[in-house]
Amino acid sequence: MAGFVTTQWSLVVAAGNENTSVAQDALATLYATYWYPLYAYVRRRGRPAEDARDVVQAFFLSLLERRDFGRLAREQGRFRAFLLASLKHFLANDFARRQALKRGGGANPCALSLDGAEARYAREPADSMTPEMLYERRWALTVIDQVLITIRSEWRHQGREQVFDELRDCLLGTRPRGGYAETAARLAMSEGAVKTAVHRLRRRFQTELQHRVAETLSEPDDADDEIRSLIRALHA
Repeated sequence: MAGFVTTQWSLVVAAGNENTSVAQDALATLYATYWYPLYAYVRRRGRPAEDARDVVQAFFLSLLERRDFGRLAREQGRFRAFLLASLKHFLANDFARRQALKRGGGANPCALSLDGAEARYAREPADSMTPEMLYERRWALTVIDQVLITIRSEWRHQGREQVFDELRDCLLGTRPRGGYAETAARLAMSEGAVKTAVHRLRRRFQTELQHRVAETLSEPDDADDEIRSLIRALHA
């Protein structure tokens, strides 16, 4: 088991029925990635905004109280899949539990506000995307946003925030705005130095993306498969 406990999700699974602070902290960290995809899923299912807020918070609190993660098989150790399956079950049976866990009815171990959820949902395209497809897409975009925030912070500490802002579009496979020559002139760098910076930025992005995705798996070796799922969700 010592070799198995290597990610945030595996910490939760390994804790099993034990209500450990480490497992709760790990679950709260994972929830920070998934709370909005969960909210978007519930809203796309037709629930009104206030109801969706209550459902998402009550669902998460129910996960903390159940403490039955040890029953998960290792091959089912993808937090994304586990969470959606659990939410579907919860939505089918949530009324009684939601009355007990309704907002204000219990301590929320994750100091996370849902106040901006509806403003974000209002910007979602009104298309035929199913709740499941929207959940997958918002998961993918949230993970990428977290990766970009982390890398931008690193470059800011290095005094290279402007360079990152100029080159971040290259992570999507496009050339920098105006091409390498114009970008080099704006940054007072040589064109070769800009190309080297792009290469390093892409490599760092790939490393951080793999790390972020692996944190949501019980088996970090499955990260490549999960990244392929992420890419499919973006192009759905």
